[in-house]
Amino acid sequence: MDDVLSVADYYILTPYVYPASWPEDGTLRQLISLLLVTNLGAQLIYLGFAALSFYCVFDHKLMKHPQFIKNQVRREINLGTVSIFWMSFPTVALFFAEIRGYSKLYDDVSESALGWPGVLLSIAGFLFFTDMCIYWIHRSMHHKNIYKHLHKQHHIFKIPTPFASHAFHPVDGFLQSLPYHVYPFLFPLHKVVYLALFVFVNIWTISIHDGDYRLPGPLIEVINGAAHHVDHHLFFYYNYGQYFTLWDRLGGSYRHPSALLGKGPHDHIRKLTAEAAETDR
Repeated sequence: MDDVLSVADYYILTPYVYPASWPEDGTLRQLISLLLVTNLGAQLIYLGFAALSFYCVFDHKLMKHPQFIKNQVRREINLGTVSIFWMSFPTVALFFAEIRGYSKLYDDVSESALGWPGVLLSIAGFLFFTDMCIYWIHRSMHHKNIYKHLHKQHHIFKIPTPFASHAFHPVDGFLQSLPYHVYPFLFPLHKVVYLALFVFVNIWTISIHDGDYRLPGPLIEVINGAAHHVDHHLFFYYNYGQYFTLWDRLGGSYRHPSALLGKGPHDHIRKLTAEAAETDR
């Protein structure tokens, strides 16, 4: 994040925003800058990629499903943007610790003990670690004493659109994002790779809400895609995973996607349409 802040300082913040008396490495200035950059970046990623997915990928026929609620897209966007705003405060605290040198982020590949293979291993480690942690955090959010206070807000969207991807209670959203931020404090990670992974996980979260239930055959049993995740929204106790099905299988919560068995949301809409046509005859 210090690289992003440096670019923002050089091109915008120092020449146009802050008075000359505010040093770039000042605590207050860095906190304010991080808050601005984090909010702007996260909102742009969310709204930009969710809109792209909504208009180019999402099947709008799903909006005819009886469990698609009134004004759902507007409600998703309202909840998502507000959640990102409040989540940014604890997130900035972690980013601030990173730029102050408390993490294990590094600038140059030569600083990795294994060189480029180490960078690739760190990516695999990041995906494995975050997938594992998010599974258990997400599953804990379904505990009856927690769910009604936090995670229920996300589950009102039974047939989610890409805009539902970030539509969480802020505490719920932050806790599920925490593994991404904790990883570089525990394990070495290249700064550019970390930034790329941060963007990737946000896009991935959008993709599993995009209503495109297709997956190449061999990957169906491995990758937790939109077909798996819509069953989580519909049936509650299944498919808590983020990227993979591994932890759902180990935790006994895996469900083969109903959309791939002819029993998904599209099939339900087709059935209702056929019944309505038959009634009209």
